[in-house]
Amino acid sequence: MSATAARAGESLTPDAIAALFTAPDGGFLCARWGRPVAPVVFGLDDASLGVFRAATAAVLAHARHPMTETDPEMGANLMVFAVRDWDELADLPDLDRLTGREGLPERLAAQGAEQYRLFRFDPDGSIRAAFAFLRLGGALSQSHPAQLAESVAVNALLTWAHPVTPSQPLAALIRAAYDPLLPACARDPSHALRLAARLQAPSSS
Repeated sequence: MSATAARAGESLTPDAIAALFTAPDGGFLCARWGRPVAPVVFGLDDASLGVFRAATAAVLAHARHPMTETDPEMGANLMVFAVRDWDELADLPDLDRLTGREGLPERLAAQGAEQYRLFRFDPDGSIRAAFAFLRLGGALSQSHPAQLAESVAVNALLTWAHPVTPSQPLAALIRAAYDPLLPACARDPSHALRLAARLQAPSSS
């Protein structure tokens, strides 16, 4: 996880919010899901699958966004792949086509990555699909399934520029970003001001 992103999330000033969605090249993108989320998890035992689904449902409920069994176009649109080592991904059929990334297992192994995620988008810029890849043979092997599941769900709900660590301030930010009065996709950093204003406003049920 990115310690910088986690610390930035604790203050939630407009500048800190903008930083959470600003890529290294300076581009700003804050997009949320525009369709119900249909999650599926590969590579875990039945007990862990239940934990992952419950954690995803809780995060979505907090954001007031629906979860569903099936997406009409894709079947599942939030796909989580758990492997012990990245070379296991090579056994997945059509991985390059699914992710749009050639040689992904080799790239992740070369980077020493513990996890990786990517998004696909609908024409209006809202999230259409998200893919999360977890290497459980390294540091993540010590993570509790519930903690890991919450982290995956939180990181999949918005287009954070860097991985974030779940926290109460970030939970409030997610809820604000899913305000139906806000656009599903924003590319102007001034969007951070609108999010910050909603965090300061009295909460509603």
